Amino acid sequence: MSGARRATKAVNLSIPEDLLEAARTCDINLSATLTASLEHRLRQHRREEWLAQNAKGIDAYNRYVDVHGGFGDTLRSF
Repeated sequence: MSGARRATKAVNLSIPEDLLEAARTCDINLSATLTASLEHRLRQHRREEWLAQNAKGIDAYNRYVDVHGGFGDTLRSF
């Protein structure tokens, strides 16, 4: 989603003054930085949720592969 033009909404945030000054000194775009960080964290959260919701199926598949091997095991020449 990064880089795509999207509607934005102004919000108020509180951050320590020293961080704000350091970011300004380094010419860091706070909005872009927060957006990128939130996108990253949301991807992590969705991944964790998906893994939790599918843990039983993943475990069952892994047990099956441990016993019977993987789909292409008989076709490999290495």
